[in-house]
Amino acid sequence: MKMTFRWYGENDPIPLRYIRQIPGMTGVVTAVYDTPAGNVWQPASIERLYSLCRENGLEMEVIESVPVHEDIKLGAPSRDRLIENYAQTIRNLGAFGVKCICYNFMPVFDWLRTDLKTKAADGSTSLSYRHEQLAQMDPDDLHLPGWDESYRPEQLRSLLDAYKSISHEKLFDNLVYFLRGIMPACVQTGINMAIHPDDPPWDMFGLPRIITGMQSYEKLFAAVPEINNGITFCTGSLGAGRENDLVDMAGRYAKRIHFAHLRQIKYSGELDFTEAGHMTSCGDLDIFGIVRALVKNGFDGYVRPDHGRNIWDEDGKPGYGLYDRALGAAYLSGLFEAVGKEEKK
Repeated sequence: MKMTFRWYGENDPIPLRYIRQIPGMTGVVTAVYDTPAGNVWQPASIERLYSLCRENGLEMEVIESVPVHEDIKLGAPSRDRLIENYAQTIRNLGAFGVKCICYNFMPVFDWLRTDLKTKAADGSTSLSYRHEQLAQMDPDDLHLPGWDESYRPEQLRSLLDAYKSISHEKLFDNLVYFLRGIMPACVQTGINMAIHPDDPPWDMFGLPRIITGMQSYEKLFAAVPEINNGITFCTGSLGAGRENDLVDMAGRYAKRIHFAHLRQIKYSGELDFTEAGHMTSCGDLDIFGIVRALVKNGFDGYVRPDHGRNIWDEDGKPGYGLYDRALGAAYLSGLFEAVGKEEKK
């Protein structure tokens, strides 16, 4: 296991020298943020990030993420060219020692929340989701927290119209087509693809979501059996679906989990939740049990503390402040150390 930390590049207010000081931290999870989806990431841009990380004593073995262009998800005529661009980006990343790419295949939106600063009794703030509030929003006039500037209104309407003809099965077929197109580059470079589950794991605004739990993983591995085709095990995303048994899934898929996002949520309704501190006692997910299942079943991938709260008056990027994620990293490292030592007895 290698503990990592999300870093948003040179514009991130959290400097690499701070991240390096977190006990047990081996590297950062980052990306090239100035290249539009579908374009090839150029070696010079990758080398800049790589050099900054190395200068600060940190590895850059995980990328989150190389965005998948909407035309690939839609199966548009341009997809073959875009898939080849993606494969070239994989080859370029491999030249700088990248081992894992986290990505998602969610149409239009990635993660969705209704509030970025829900206040807890202790004064901390965190992300939360209220299903009825989201369901009442007008797709033609969306104002989503943390998302509003992703597309212009006319672009959003056009995309939503394009997806009306895309079923769950068609979207899955397009995912398989994409993966088969890039697998040769993955095998060549040794890079593992780690698909992130849909967040939250149910359909939104009529858009299909297809990576939601065990059944979808079984289907995915059957379609693309190469070990390079793996998953990002995000406990918060999967945990929002109460039908998902995360401890069982962690053990079952330990060797296909190339990257683990470990975070905690607290349920407040059948589909409602608020993100919480990482400890098992802070929410409704058995973080200890998940870590134990990973270790006992041979997990040897990358881990990062996922969304943290804003604490100690930090006004950080929602979900990505320094202090609570540093606490989460220390807690998770302690769990892995303890379970690992028990396994050796």
